[in-house]
Amino acid sequence: MEDFFRELAADAPRWNFIWMYDDRQQGKVLSGLWMTIKLSALCLVFSVLIGLVGAWMQGARSAGVRAVVQGYIQFFRNTPPLVQLLFFYFALGQFTPVMTGDDGWTVEPVISNVGWAIISLSFFAGAFNVEIFRAGIEAVPESMVEASESLGFSRLQSYIYVVLPLAFRVCLPALNNNLINLVKTTTQAYAIAVPELLYHSVSIWNDYPSAQYPTMLMLFTAYIVLVAILVFGMTRWERAMKIPGYGV
Repeated sequence: MEDFFRELAADAPRWNFIWMYDDRQQGKVLSGLWMTIKLSALCLVFSVLIGLVGAWMQGARSAGVRAVVQGYIQFFRNTPPLVQLLFFYFALGQFTPVMTGDDGWTVEPVISNVGWAIISLSFFAGAFNVEIFRAGIEAVPESMVEASESLGFSRLQSYIYVVLPLAFRVCLPALNNNLINLVKTTTQAYAIAVPELLYHSVSIWNDYPSAQYPTMLMLFTAYIVLVAILVFGMTRWERAMKIPGYGV
């Protein structure tokens, strides 16, 4: 297989699949793909948690709490995610504590560029998830909440055991779309040198211009596969959670 791609690169210089026969470049692709998967998975989990907590806080009795949540939503929904990423890394990153390296000379920030990418992208997608879960909660009949409260459930218990399971079924289609967008938005972590797939792909075709077209093709294919896996999993989840006559 390696010989085939070497010959292809020699016969058609514009189609140099160098990462198919060069171990160093192959290592870059695999490392970038693994970082993209980890970054996507962590951002998906944290954004969903932010959405759940934010939707619950939107129903708080305190006007101040509701105002804070609404301000958070408006800030992250109305500014570009790339600007948010740069703001977190370059502005807020200046105020984070640092620690001294093992050699006693080097100084490293407590939160790395990967950490800031996770924080920024999670808050960005979480703002949309708050509204998605809020819409799902409002779709739950008020009689269900009253029934749970009549059984002695607290507001938090009603939210966790009654409202959330029903609201989640209503939210899944919209949540699916938002999480797909989040996976695609992780490419913007390239702007702060997070070594994900796009970052390593650019480094490959900068070093080997003849590998630009094949590397772009690989990049597109990788994201199509990642998104397809997520869509497949979410679709199966929707079907498994379906209640006849309710929600999705």
